[in-house]
Amino acid sequence: MEEKQNAENKMSKQGIDSVKSNSDFRTKKIIQTSIAGIVTNILLAVFKAVIGIMTNSIAIVLDAVNNASDVASSVVTIAGTKLSKKEPDKAHPFGHGRIEYLSAMIIAVIILYAGITSAVEAVKKIITPDIPSYSTVPLIIVAVAVVVKIVLGRYVKTVGVMVKSDSLINSGIDASMDAVISAATLVAAVIYLNFNISVEAYLGVIISIFIIKAGIDMLRETLSHILGEAADSTLAQKITETVMEFPEVTGAYDLVLHDYGPDVYQGSLHIEIPDIYTADKIDMLTRKIAVAVYEKHNVVLTAIGIYSLNSTDKLAVQIKDTIEELVMMNPYILQMHGFYFNKEEASIRFDLVVSFEAKDRRQVYEYVVGKIQKHYPEYKVEAVMDTEYSDVTDNK
Repeated sequence: MEEKQNAENKMSKQGIDSVKSNSDFRTKKIIQTSIAGIVTNILLAVFKAVIGIMTNSIAIVLDAVNNASDVASSVVTIAGTKLSKKEPDKAHPFGHGRIEYLSAMIIAVIILYAGITSAVEAVKKIITPDIPSYSTVPLIIVAVAVVVKIVLGRYVKTVGVMVKSDSLINSGIDASMDAVISAATLVAAVIYLNFNISVEAYLGVIISIFIIKAGIDMLRETLSHILGEAADSTLAQKITETVMEFPEVTGAYDLVLHDYGPDVYQGSLHIEIPDIYTADKIDMLTRKIAVAVYEKHNVVLTAIGIYSLNSTDKLAVQIKDTIEELVMMNPYILQMHGFYFNKEEASIRFDLVVSFEAKDRRQVYEYVVGKIQKHYPEYKVEAVMDTEYSDVTDNK
């Protein structure tokens, strides 16, 4: 028994070390990518500022300003990542992971501000236009900048998706927008050189509108994360499958996940086990489940509730089957679980998961419970209206 316990402790330590290693890799990757972005954008900003002043091109100058804002975005990303790794303290017992969402929000605001500023400057140039003076070398440099920003944008966004960093994803999208701005500048130059018509201020307005829209979309998405979203259905399904691997568990329900930063989750769920299990056996089982879920999915289960299953009463099985058939006839009932029949108290208890698609969830719940109560008037029906917290409804 002691050898088995030692083996389990060793496996648990290996799992925790693996999670920490993945977290360290993620932090390192975000910082490396951000530094690459800082260096690239500083060089581009300097070159474009010089070229813009030399050619009297408002579009190129605004492009340089946009690159400078990208430097600020990368600095914010690094700062947010560093701060998010701070250990939990008394004021923040769940850690500081959500700082990354705040840094992503700041980047979105920077992009939005850059778009508004660009629009204002472009409109000014429409009202009081300047005549640009293009030459071959500056345009070649701008063309190279387009290629650089396309490569940088794709790289930063790819890394952001890989490590689940909203800040990097936003920075990658912003870099791609910069490439569009630079390309538009080249188009304006070609039109001017061939037709002697200056359209860069008008292009500046159009591009600014796209930048503003991108900033608003990023801000909306980040605020949605901060507000709290439904758990990723794939993660929820994997956690449920891990729990169901334990032979003692006959069902896993009510999985709730709280997001405290990218890939930092704490949660709870209910498991269904036979009603003959003793407290010590339940305690051992829930501890094993918590360790397994943390090792495989980096999710801390702060609570595991228990649903007892009638394991010896044949009448209970018959009643359960009948009730389940009745409730599932309603299209807005996604699941019935937590069923238990208490013969001594003449009571029936269960939970009903009511779909958000229902116009009035409470009305659906009351109708179904009333229907069951009429079918079994001799028993007290104790039903709970449950919520679909995770997109997992069939966990048996």
